[in-house]
Amino acid sequence: MRRKGGFLRAMGRVVAFIFVLGVLGIMAFVWVGLSLTAPGPLTDKKIVQIPRGDDRAAMAAFLQEQGVISGTRLFSATAAIDEQLRHVHLKTGEYEFAAGASIADVIAALSRGDFVKYKITIPEGWTSQMVVNRLNDQEELDGPVSAVPAEGSLLPETYIVTRGYPRDKLLADMASAQDKLMEGEVARLSPEGVIKTKTELLTLASIVEKETGVADERPLVAAVFLNRLKQHMRLQSDPTVIYGIVGGKGKLDHPITRDELDGETAYNTYVIDGLPPGPIANPGKAAIEAVLNPANVSYIYFVANGSGGHAFASTLDEHNANVKKWRALSGTADAAGASKTAPLSTVVAPPVQSPAPKLPKPPVKKIITP
Repeated sequence: MRRKGGFLRAMGRVVAFIFVLGVLGIMAFVWVGLSLTAPGPLTDKKIVQIPRGDDRAAMAAFLQEQGVISGTRLFSATAAIDEQLRHVHLKTGEYEFAAGASIADVIAALSRGDFVKYKITIPEGWTSQMVVNRLNDQEELDGPVSAVPAEGSLLPETYIVTRGYPRDKLLADMASAQDKLMEGEVARLSPEGVIKTKTELLTLASIVEKETGVADERPLVAAVFLNRLKQHMRLQSDPTVIYGIVGGKGKLDHPITRDELDGETAYNTYVIDGLPPGPIANPGKAAIEAVLNPANVSYIYFVANGSGGHAFASTLDEHNANVKKWRALSGTADAAGASKTAPLSTVVAPPVQSPAPKLPKPPVKKIITP
């Protein structure tokens, strides 16, 4: 009986020990869970750039130094377990952490790669050189630009990038987006139309883009130029003259002079017949669509109407009447300018003239928080 009583006491001690271990394990599990989800030390949101190449320990030390986490042990241990059990690896880069971000929040963000993202907007009608200049000014991008892309080869759009994104890679993305768009657009060209190739489509679309900043006018402006091409009339577009003078710079620092209108450049559509040899800017989707689907009108002239848009006409008499109205609105001196300035209001030959629209100012880049 004594032997049996001793065995029972021993078993009781074992059961009690196991129970205590279980309780301690549960308490430890609860403590770890509460510690992982407890608010962290940040009192305000903060952006940090975790150095490339840092291992788990270095990342933990850096985050503690930046005040994102209060200690490294629990962070490192949890990240190690995640790596072993779930094959999740922490990613270096630029992150924005919210005020009070917990260790669990931080690990989740690093595991997903929730990098800070930036919007870079390229407006329609910018030249490729202007696009390159813009990218060179973006300090969050990385690397040099190896070459200025061909005019018209980039799609104006808003692109989302992370810090360190290569400038050349972003230009390649823009070119790829343009190629993808143009595959479908070129397929819509009619064999009987005056525009037959991708280059011609981009060229005329770029002229339309530069001639008007009014969205509703693009199909009308496209129709004017297409009608002129069909009738073998010169396009006489001021933006092409400007491009022939300044190229990718995009802007002329003075009004176009009569000498410049008469100047012989490959892009001066007052001198050459048909389209210039290539695009004068990077047109947007709407300008390309306008060339493919122009307004069904007989217009072959347009002039500024004094309110930001243009007045269109099918005959020279109608056009001269519109010019007279514009003169009255703007003032003779403003309309005619100096003796050497190419006036919008003097109809020497059937011109299509309008002031080049001001390019839209790109919006300030915005940080998109994960």
